[in-house]
Amino acid sequence: MSKAKSGTLYGIGLGPGDAELVTLKAARLIGAARLVAYPAPPGGESLARKIAAGLLAEGTREIAIEVPMRVARAPAQAAYDAGAARIAEALGAGQDVVFLCEGDPLLYGSFMYLHARLSARFAVEVVPGVTSLSAASARAGLPLVARNEVLSLLPAPLDDSALEAAIRRADAVAILKLGRHLGRVRALIERLGLTRRALYVERVSMAGERLLPLAEAPDPAPYFSMILLTKGADTWLRTRS
Repeated sequence: MSKAKSGTLYGIGLGPGDAELVTLKAARLIGAARLVAYPAPPGGESLARKIAAGLLAEGTREIAIEVPMRVARAPAQAAYDAGAARIAEALGAGQDVVFLCEGDPLLYGSFMYLHARLSARFAVEVVPGVTSLSAASARAGLPLVARNEVLSLLPAPLDDSALEAAIRRADAVAILKLGRHLGRVRALIERLGLTRRALYVERVSMAGERLLPLAEAPDPAPYFSMILLTKGADTWLRTRS
């Protein structure tokens, strides 16, 4: 079946957690959807579905893709293979599918794995979402970069040498995927003498949101957390100490 005769796959960014940060376009598409898909922890509640719950029409069919959160990549890839097959069946029958994704679909977003599997065969439209980085900056009232300054977005699992090199090159840094790496990353930032510029942000825009000096951050950190290293963070920390 050609793309023209198939359904369209919509990758919808839902933002960092606050349902009021869902864009108007995303809300319209979710409200009109008759089939939605979303990632979920095995046997657990999907955050993506929770964010979008108030927008779903009665009778909307759902495909939950249970994705194991493990260091090994194979189990998650198998889950995306299975999920893509179910979505492809619906698209091939001419049904549109709305995939719900926390944050932005193509910035560390789960949707990118389905996009890689399905975009060659089916029409795909991506609706961007507010990122946790944008939300954290706004919540703290901290500008990230201006003019010719450089911002680096880094995953905490990088080794120390790669993290240090990237931090030294940038004017501002956001470090995501902290989890069990929080203690190691915090020690690195201390060695670089940047602790006074380091703000820890947890569950931004969600229940349980916390903004703390890095020294007070929990170890290990929860999945939805980040460190912001910016020039203005030292002022933020001083005024709230």
